[in-house]
Amino acid sequence: MEYLIGVLLIALSAASFGAAPIFARLAYATGADPVTVLFLRFSLASLLMLPFILRRRRPFPRGRSLLALSLMGGLGYVGVSFCYFTALTMTSASLVAVLLYLYPSFVTFLSSIFLGLPITKLKITALLLSLSGTILIVGLNTDGQIAGILLAVAAPIIYAIYIIIGSKVTPREGALPSTAAVIFSAGIVYSFIVTIKGAAYPSTLTGWGCIAGIVLFSTIIAIAAFFGGLKRVDPANASVISTLEPAVTFALAFLILGETMTWSKVVGAAMILAAILLLTRKEPAGDSGPCRVAEKT
Repeated sequence: MEYLIGVLLIALSAASFGAAPIFARLAYATGADPVTVLFLRFSLASLLMLPFILRRRRPFPRGRSLLALSLMGGLGYVGVSFCYFTALTMTSASLVAVLLYLYPSFVTFLSSIFLGLPITKLKITALLLSLSGTILIVGLNTDGQIAGILLAVAAPIIYAIYIIIGSKVTPREGALPSTAAVIFSAGIVYSFIVTIKGAAYPSTLTGWGCIAGIVLFSTIIAIAAFFGGLKRVDPANASVISTLEPAVTFALAFLILGETMTWSKVVGAAMILAAILLLTRKEPAGDSGPCRVAEKT
């Protein structure tokens, strides 16, 4: 039962993250720019998280745990977004998106090396299904500069390291304190960036409503649910389940933005769902996955 709860939490996280591009596009249409949206995302989320952390009896992360979580937020999130958005200026958006979703492969590999988790046939099957489904949803245009491709590959590597570190720290510190530490550190970094670059805020209530959606759903709920699931599901399986994100984005783009629905995208979404359903079957070799991670912390 705990494992299934973890799967559902990771799926909730992916769905919440999947809504972020829709909120962002609507916010951009009202005058906001990416840096300002990221600054508002983490700074406002920090303010919302603060009362919950102060009222909780559990202490805020300290020492090495705080350092690790701060690096996850301050370098992890910033590094992934920098690599991703810079790569978009050098190569095709579809190639950058597909390369980003290589992170489950990197997580599976790193989990085997650093956490001693087995690479099973079920994991490989789910991994291939999710990657194939992602390619069908976003397409694949291989045009681009080498530098852009390298940056696009760096993004999933950084994110994979983020997930591995998270799997070590969050079982010890708890989902909410870990979420707060990551959000606070990311907010500090983006505050410096927006101070140097300048801000472009939304000009309408709709734009600010989209910012609120990003803050509440695509940041606080998304990160907390992911960390909550990561306590129950091993990092490799969690990363594959997270590929539900592009399927949710595609569905919302069709429903809200009126984008075209194609059979390839529908099939791709079905393949990702099939991968998630595969992983709801807790394989015998993976029964001790999250427990083994907790023992090593």
